Amino acid sequence: MIVFSLGLTEGTGFTGGTALGGTPGFTEAVMSMTPVKESFDPATFLANAGLGRRDVRLRAKQSFFHQGNPADCVFYLQSGRAKLTVVSKGGKEATITLLVAGEFIGEESIAGAGGKRMATATAITTCTALKIERAEMIRILHEEHTFSDLFLKFLLQRSMRTQADLIDQLFNSSEKRLARILLLMAEFGKAGEPETLIPAITQETLAEMIGTTRSRVSFFMNRFRKLGFIEYKGRIRVHKSLLNVILHDKLPEDLAQEPELTQPLKKDKVRAGKMENVAGESAGRR
Repeated sequence: MIVFSLGLTEGTGFTGGTALGGTPGFTEAVMSMTPVKESFDPATFLANAGLGRRDVRLRAKQSFFHQGNPADCVFYLQSGRAKLTVVSKGGKEATITLLVAGEFIGEESIAGAGGKRMATATAITTCTALKIERAEMIRILHEEHTFSDLFLKFLLQRSMRTQADLIDQLFNSSEKRLARILLLMAEFGKAGEPETLIPAITQETLAEMIGTTRSRVSFFMNRFRKLGFIEYKGRIRVHKSLLNVILHDKLPEDLAQEPELTQPLKKDKVRAGKMENVAGESAGRR
C-alpha cells in the first residue's frame, strides 16, 4: 500500500491575500507528495481477505478442488487438517500426503496458465483457508520478497518431505512406515508441543498411505497399543515412545523373544555333536 505525506517547509504558512501593487502577501507554501511504502507482513496478508483473495470454510470430507479441475488458485490452510489423494484410471484411490495448518494447497497452479489439478484436496477436519487467485499470487511473489522467501521455504520443505516419503517407501518396513505416519500426524519434530491426539483417520486411509493392507495396519496398531506406544478409542493418541520403532530396528517385544529363538539352536548343536560321536564310534568298530 502506498500512502502520501503532505509536508510544509519550516517557517512557512499561509497569510492569505495579496498586498497592494500585486506583491505577494503570503509566504510560499511547499507541498511535498512523498510516497511511503508500508512494511509488508506475510502473516497479515495470509490471515485476511482482500483483492484477489477470500476466506473459505470447509466441513470434513468437503473438497478444496478435484483431480482434473483447472489449476487457477492457491489455498493457504489457516486451520484444520486436509489430505491429497490421487485416483487411477482403474478407480483405485491413494492418499499421497497429509496437510496441516500453515501449508499451501494447490501451489502447482502458479507453474503455468491452463494447467489441471493432479490430485484432489479434501478436508479431514473442519478447515478454514484463504483462497488466493493465481494472478494475485504471482503478483505478490514478484513484488514482496518477504512473501517470496516464505513461499520458497514452504516449497523446499515440501520437496524434502516428498523425498523422505520416497525413501521411507523404498527401504523401510510397513511397520516403520506406519509409525512414521502416526508421528507426522502428531507433529513430532516440529516446534512446540506435539498434538498427541491426532485427527480421526481410518485404517483404510493409513493402509493407502503406507502401501499395505488394512489387515496389516490393524495388526500393527494392536501391537503398538499393547506396547504402550499409542492409545485409541475412536481417535488415536500417540506417545513419544513410538519413536523407538523409527530409531531402532527391533521392538522390545522382538528382543524379549530372542532367548526363546536361540534355545532350539543350542539343542540342535548338541544333537549334531552326538551324531558325530556315534558316527566316529561306528567307524572305529569297523
